[in-house]
Amino acid sequence: MKALDLQLLAGQVSEAGRYLGQTFRLMVGQPDYDTYVAHMRQRHPGRPVMSRTAFFREREAARYGGKGGGRCC
Repeated sequence: MKALDLQLLAGQVSEAGRYLGQTFRLMVGQPDYDTYVAHMRQRHPGRPVMSRTAFFREREAARYGGKGGGRCC
């Protein structure tokens, strides 16, 4: 197998793993941090972006009754 083929295969496996992880997080009701960051940069460029830890704490609080729901906009 050529080096280019192995590099392409490694990229595809990595991308599949990323999608699989995102699917599992969505299955348990946990949104994707990278999607949140992209949303904040696109829709709210002047606002600070939460750290990954703060994001997951806020999402857990919103999911289990804290902070009145969890909608951004």
